[in-house]
Amino acid sequence: MARPSAGGGSSASRATKPGGIHKGSAPPRSATTARAGDPIVPAKPRRYRPGIKAIREIRQYQKSTNLLIQKLPFARVVREIAQQFDFTGTALRWQSTAIAALQEAAEAYLVHLFEDA
Repeated sequence: MARPSAGGGSSASRATKPGGIHKGSAPPRSATTARAGDPIVPAKPRRYRPGIKAIREIRQYQKSTNLLIQKLPFARVVREIAQQFDFTGTALRWQSTAIAALQEAAEAYLVHLFEDA
Protein backbone atom coordinates (compact mmCIF):
# COMPACT_ATOMS: atom_id res chain seq x y z
CA MET A 1 0.00 0.00 0.00
CA ALA A 2 1.37 3.39 -1.00
CA ARG A 3 1.59 6.26 1.47
CA PRO A 4 0.29 9.76 0.57
CA SER A 5 2.96 12.36 -0.03
CA ALA A 6 4.03 14.74 2.77
CA GLY A 7 2.68 17.72 0.82
CA GLY A 8 -0.82 16.37 1.13
CA GLY A 9 -1.76 17.06 -2.46
CA SER A 10 -0.93 16.28 -5.99
CA SER A 11 1.63 18.09 -8.07
CA ALA A 12 -1.23 19.56 -10.11
CA SER A 13 -2.13 21.88 -7.20
CA ARG A 14 1.24 23.63 -7.59
CA ALA A 15 0.82 24.30 -11.28
CA THR A 16 1.45 27.80 -12.54
CA LYS A 17 -1.08 30.01 -14.25
CA PRO A 18 -0.84 30.46 -17.99
CA GLY A 19 2.14 32.57 -18.95
CA GLY A 20 4.25 31.37 -16.03
CA ILE A 21 2.94 33.95 -13.50
CA HIS A 22 2.57 32.76 -9.92
CA LYS A 23 -0.19 34.18 -7.79
CA GLY A 24 1.20 36.73 -5.30
CA SER A 25 4.62 37.03 -6.88
CA ALA A 26 6.37 40.33 -7.56
CA PRO A 27 6.06 41.77 -11.07
CA PRO A 28 9.03 41.38 -13.37
CA ARG A 29 11.59 44.22 -13.29
CA SER A 30 10.62 45.49 -16.73
CA ALA A 31 7.06 46.22 -15.49
CA THR A 32 8.23 48.65 -12.76
CA THR A 33 9.10 51.47 -15.18
CA ALA A 34 6.56 54.31 -15.45
CA ARG A 35 4.38 54.36 -18.52
CA ALA A 36 2.01 56.95 -19.93
CA GLY A 37 -1.25 57.00 -17.98
CA ASP A 38 0.24 55.60 -14.77
CA PRO A 39 -0.67 57.51 -11.59
CA ILE A 40 2.03 59.84 -10.26
CA VAL A 41 3.47 58.54 -7.00
CA PRO A 42 4.35 61.42 -4.62
CA ALA A 43 7.89 61.55 -3.30
CA LYS A 44 8.57 60.58 0.30
CA PRO A 45 8.46 63.54 2.71
CA ARG A 46 11.83 64.83 3.82
CA ARG A 47 13.01 63.63 7.23
CA TYR A 48 14.71 66.29 9.34
CA ARG A 49 16.95 65.61 12.32
CA PRO A 50 15.20 65.95 15.69
CA GLY A 51 14.88 69.59 16.73
CA ILE A 52 15.60 71.18 13.33
CA LYS A 53 11.96 71.79 12.51
CA ALA A 54 11.28 73.16 16.01
CA ILE A 55 14.16 75.64 15.75
CA ARG A 56 12.87 76.77 12.35
CA GLU A 57 9.40 77.38 13.81
CA ILE A 58 10.85 79.29 16.78
CA ARG A 59 12.79 81.59 14.46
CA GLN A 60 9.70 82.13 12.29
CA TYR A 61 7.54 83.12 15.26
CA GLN A 62 10.26 85.38 16.70
CA LYS A 63 10.46 87.32 13.42
CA SER A 64 6.70 87.75 13.09
CA THR A 65 4.61 90.35 14.93
CA ASN A 66 1.15 88.98 14.10
CA LEU A 67 -1.12 87.50 16.75
CA LEU A 68 -0.89 83.76 17.35
CA ILE A 69 -4.44 83.18 18.64
CA GLN A 70 -7.26 83.65 16.14
CA LYS A 71 -9.32 86.76 16.81
CA LEU A 72 -12.86 85.41 16.67
CA PRO A 73 -12.43 82.43 19.05
CA PHE A 74 -10.56 84.70 21.49
CA ALA A 75 -13.38 87.27 21.35
CA ARG A 76 -15.94 84.53 22.06
CA VAL A 77 -14.01 83.38 25.13
CA VAL A 78 -13.68 86.96 26.42
CA ARG A 79 -17.41 87.60 25.98
CA GLU A 80 -18.30 84.30 27.66
CA ILE A 81 -16.10 85.03 30.68
CA ALA A 82 -17.39 88.60 30.98
CA GLN A 83 -20.98 87.33 30.81
CA GLN A 84 -20.35 85.12 33.84
CA PHE A 85 -19.42 88.22 35.90
CA ASP A 86 -22.30 90.37 34.64
CA PHE A 87 -25.18 90.05 37.11
CA THR A 88 -27.47 92.66 35.51
CA GLY A 89 -28.65 90.28 32.79
CA THR A 90 -28.05 92.77 29.98
CA ALA A 91 -25.77 92.00 27.09
CA LEU A 92 -22.39 93.70 27.29
CA ARG A 93 -21.10 95.54 24.24
CA TRP A 94 -17.42 95.46 23.38
CA GLN A 95 -15.24 97.76 21.32
CA SER A 96 -13.02 95.90 18.90
CA THR A 97 -9.97 97.79 20.19
CA ALA A 98 -10.73 96.61 23.74
CA ILE A 99 -10.74 92.95 22.68
CA ALA A 100 -7.58 93.52 20.62
CA ALA A 101 -5.85 95.05 23.67
CA LEU A 102 -6.89 92.10 25.83
CA GLN A 103 -5.58 89.69 23.20
CA GLU A 104 -2.22 91.50 22.97
CA ALA A 105 -1.85 91.39 26.74
CA ALA A 106 -2.90 87.74 26.98
CA GLU A 107 -0.45 86.65 24.28
CA ALA A 108 2.38 88.68 25.82
CA TYR A 109 1.69 87.02 29.17
CA LEU A 110 1.64 83.53 27.65
CA VAL A 111 4.85 84.12 25.68
CA HIS A 112 6.59 85.35 28.85
CA LEU A 113 5.23 82.35 30.76
CA PHE A 114 6.57 79.90 28.17
CA GLU A 115 9.93 81.65 27.98
CA ASP A 116 10.51 81.00 31.68
CA ALA A 117 9.41 77.36 31.47
